[in-house]
Amino acid sequence: MEYRRLGNSGLKVSAVGIGCNNFGMRIDQEATNAVVAAALDAGINFFDTADVYGGSQSEVMLGKALAGRRDEVVIATKFASPMGQRHDQKGGSRRYIMQAVEASLKRLGTDYIDLYQMHRPDPDTPIEETLSALDDLVKAGKVRYLGNSNFTGWQIADADWISRSTNRERFVSAQNLYSLLERGSAREVLPACERFGLGFLPFFPLASGLLTGKYKRGEPPPEGTRLAAWGKRGQDALSDRNFEKLEKLSGFAEQRGKGLLDLAFAWLLGQPVVSSVIAGATRPEQVQANAAAAGWVLTPGEVEEVTALVA
Repeated sequence: MEYRRLGNSGLKVSAVGIGCNNFGMRIDQEATNAVVAAALDAGINFFDTADVYGGSQSEVMLGKALAGRRDEVVIATKFASPMGQRHDQKGGSRRYIMQAVEASLKRLGTDYIDLYQMHRPDPDTPIEETLSALDDLVKAGKVRYLGNSNFTGWQIADADWISRSTNRERFVSAQNLYSLLERGSAREVLPACERFGLGFLPFFPLASGLLTGKYKRGEPPPEGTRLAAWGKRGQDALSDRNFEKLEKLSGFAEQRGKGLLDLAFAWLLGQPVVSSVIAGATRPEQVQANAAAAGWVLTPGEVEEVTALVA
């Protein structure tokens, strides 16, 4: 397993990370333990969860699965998404952040969080207030590094300028949707990460399963899959245009003795700004396949060639 610096920070994370959104939703504690064990065996040290995943159970289950091995891993979690019906159970206010971090620490069963990420921007709270509160958490030792998720390019730039000009801890990572089929982040988020030294963490790197080959043209999504649960949105994803792209990508991979999943990881990891590719898993076999995919290294020219196939 390759380990990469998270942006310009000194924190090193495995090139493949485990997205823990399935914990407490699609799999129970026993299955979670198996996924985490497989990840550790594969050299994966980066586990990404959030306070809202699994109705807060993802953090609990991850903490239990990592019992006795806390010092071997990098735990990333998130705050800011709604945790209840009340207006004050979300966002980036100082009051809420101080509550949210204590709750996450308790659920995870740890006394510090390696990477604490703002899950989404909060239009009701000045980013200065959020950054000040997060800076205090780092100084208190409850958090090691800070990250953002679902920020735009200008929001990343704004936060970086404010942190630098006020001598506060900066965001070292950005986590956004990005894959061969969802490349919107390339327009401004990736350039912002490169300019301000943030490590990029793409989520849904397999386009909710489209890049695994599990879906077939002209057929409805299989029961139990993410696209089946999405209804019309899932049906829209199974467009002829997407299948045309998949056929081109499959051809590129097959010519080199690889599969579509391998290409999905290799293309992302072929971009220097990407620190780790976060992928969910419900079975150890999926973890092993994801970890193995990271072993395929594309040349810069091949990365450009693959990008052109889905342009």
